[in-house]
Amino acid sequence: MKLEGLHIGVGLTGSFCTFDKVITEIEKLVNEEKAIVHPILSDATQTIDTRFGTAEDYIARITKITGNKPVTTIEGAEPLGPNNVLDILLIAPCTGNTAAKLVNAITDTPVLMAAKGHLRGGKPLVIALSSNDALGFNFKNIGQLLNSKNIYFVPFGQDNYKLKPNSMIAHMNQIIPTLEQALDRKQIQPVIQSPH
Repeated sequence: MKLEGLHIGVGLTGSFCTFDKVITEIEKLVNEEKAIVHPILSDATQTIDTRFGTAEDYIARITKITGNKPVTTIEGAEPLGPNNVLDILLIAPCTGNTAAKLVNAITDTPVLMAAKGHLRGGKPLVIALSSNDALGFNFKNIGQLLNSKNIYFVPFGQDNYKLKPNSMIAHMNQIIPTLEQALDRKQIQPVIQSPH
């Protein structure tokens, strides 16, 4: 198990419809891969209740699974990079908003601050995209991130091309193999995949 004993940051941003899939992968990281998972929550993730669940419930579930209290502030996220806490950082789900801010060096959430510090140390950052606008205005941001050093993507594809032609979402069940490849500084291929 390549991820055993590694410190993996998981930054969750506000694509609430994907939370259950991401939490399933967090459970696998902890229970099957024996990784040490450090959750980091965006402001939206920790405050907004939706039809998919309440913020309080998600925070409780993630805390119980990982055994670690989530990082919920920019101040709390800032030391992660300089203190060399994480071996690899995953943003899952990564909204189009977060991707746009990341590529433009905006650090106004705990997840973005964690990413900034992590990349400063030259460590791998993995993005599990979830954006209704991936093939719209966000297309250029995704292209820049795909061509950025130390940034890797979980394979993604259109999730509903008839009703949401610009929408693309990561295949969350490929998070673990993507992390393993990223640790070897390799982008898992193919990056663009049809829905399963």
